Amino acid sequence: ASNSSGTYIFPVISPAHYSIAVSTTGFAVQTKTAELLVNQPATIDFTLSVQASTVEVDVSGSAQTLNTTDASLGNSENNETIQALPSETRNVPDLLSLQPGVLFLPTTSDSRSGAVNGVRSDQGNVTIDGVDDNDQVNGYAFSGVLRETQDSVEEFRVSTANANADEGRSAGAQVSLVTKSGTNKFHGGAYEYNRPTITVANNWFNKQAQFNSQLPNRPGKLIRNIFGGAVGGPIFKDKLFFFGNYEGTRKAESSEVTQTVPTASYQAGNLIYQGDTASGAVSNVTLTPQQVVTLDAGCQVCNTATYSPGPGPNPNAVAYFKAMPAANGTTQGDGLNEGSYAFASPNPQTLNTSIVRLDWTPSDRHKIFARGNLQKDTTGGTEQFPGQGPSNIYEDNTKGFIVGDTWAISPSIVNDVRYGYIRQGYSNHGAGSGDYVDFRFLSTQTAETRTSIDWVPVNNIVDNLTWTKGKHSFEFGGNWRLIHQNRTSNANSFNSASS
Repeated sequence: ASNSSGTYIFPVISPAHYSIAVSTTGFAVQTKTAELLVNQPATIDFTLSVQASTVEVDVSGSAQTLNTTDASLGNSENNETIQALPSETRNVPDLLSLQPGVLFLPTTSDSRSGAVNGVRSDQGNVTIDGVDDNDQVNGYAFSGVLRETQDSVEEFRVSTANANADEGRSAGAQVSLVTKSGTNKFHGGAYEYNRPTITVANNWFNKQAQFNSQLPNRPGKLIRNIFGGAVGGPIFKDKLFFFGNYEGTRKAESSEVTQTVPTASYQAGNLIYQGDTASGAVSNVTLTPQQVVTLDAGCQVCNTATYSPGPGPNPNAVAYFKAMPAANGTTQGDGLNEGSYAFASPNPQTLNTSIVRLDWTPSDRHKIFARGNLQKDTTGGTEQFPGQGPSNIYEDNTKGFIVGDTWAISPSIVNDVRYGYIRQGYSNHGAGSGDYVDFRFLSTQTAETRTSIDWVPVNNIVDNLTWTKGKHSFEFGGNWRLIHQNRTSNANSFNSASS
């Protein structure tokens, strides 16, 4: 019921399509249809006309759900828009950048990159179904912990400025996502997207390296296959509903790798340096192994029995250099004895995402939901050199669940409470073991990566209470987080040296 001024408020209602009917004695019943999106305050006004009360007038014309309630800036998008906008990898956060004032940058470890209105990228806040979903380790812009698929997100909104107290806890963008729910009708779909290697051009650096090594011009592999399905419907009509979505991604891709290696001349024991010519110019001079032997004639250490290699280039060092491929470029190294070796390395990736949501309406006063998410990802790191296998194996088993209850205590008081537990967990299994001694300025012969394990559990309780009194609407609430940062690594368990 509206007050004497005709003001009416529906606080804390779920995003959906609504039909609003207004009636009073002596006036015609009027209706408007409107779509309310996530975290979107909307004002929908009516102008009643004097007609028979039995006549119903549809004055919708697609009601304008403009935000005249607060000063927050940002756009909301529904699932139709999410599905229609092009996205190469079907990654919803990529679409979040399509807002005024947003600069989308590739993921970078530098949080100073201004992502939204120039604010640091780690000042964004991402929530799923009202619960904290921020990456507590990296703090990338628009990057949550739980992966959201296009078929599981009902709507999202990005508040780029002037966020309200119930959603803003940082200076950057406030990203809110809502998961789909089941309805009284069964609905679902299946999909698959495939991108083959035949559409790929060769990387310029890889092509140049192949040319220098007298290899055929052949681009690295790139196969992307994304597939999945979603289904939702009733368990008990009007009471209990379910929604589920699985999406798998398989990537068989090659990544460009460039290492610093000895040149073929250096592997043969020659040493090139820049020397002065008779005319005073600077020129490259090659010192052969035989000349090094001559220079070592007066070496007291080189000519003793305790120094088994004897005068000249050390054969152990030469053998070490020959164990690596010879340089096929000059983008790295000194360009004399060291150069670059570029090649296309396998970089396979397997992603699995499972999302389930249950909605229960025990009475007209309560709406309860529970949502679970499980990820199982595996990525093979690039090779140190061709044929050596992945330098590391990255595994991600992030998981989380969220429960919530919206309680209409009275027509004027509504309380919404949420609890979420999201555990960010990943590990890097390195190929390195034991101690290593390497040559300075050169890449290592094999990968010397170590192993690390990270797990960051986050508990979050959010409560919002809305009280409508006359022309006023009061909101109260609290947000509690408990974050644990856990990490273990064997990186400091070994010795290392360089020569």
